[in-house]
Amino acid sequence: MREISSNDAAAQLAEGSAIILDVREEPELLEAAVEGVLHIPMGEIPERLAELNPTDNIIVMCKLGGRSAMVCDFLTSQGFSNVANLVGGIYAWAEEVDPNVIKHG
Repeated sequence: MREISSNDAAAQLAEGSAIILDVREEPELLEAAVEGVLHIPMGEIPERLAELNPTDNIIVMCKLGGRSAMVCDFLTSQGFSNVANLVGGIYAWAEEVDPNVIKHG
């Protein structure tokens, strides 16, 4: 499975060359969220697969990288050819790209 750093993912999102798929649950979005990403909770991926294009560059993100790795494996098994796991998840994004994604208070 291909892995990508949060800095590289942020650059690809900014230039429009990738879609970031956030697979965390709704309550987790209240704690931390990245603008401009697609949100489909992990449990809904199979039934919402048609919302994704198998040829798009899809970077999958979760809290730390475990769930996103499972989603990457699933997408690959469904014929998606260009998926990557965001190493360290939203926490890495907050540390390396934008500390403001973590909502305090």
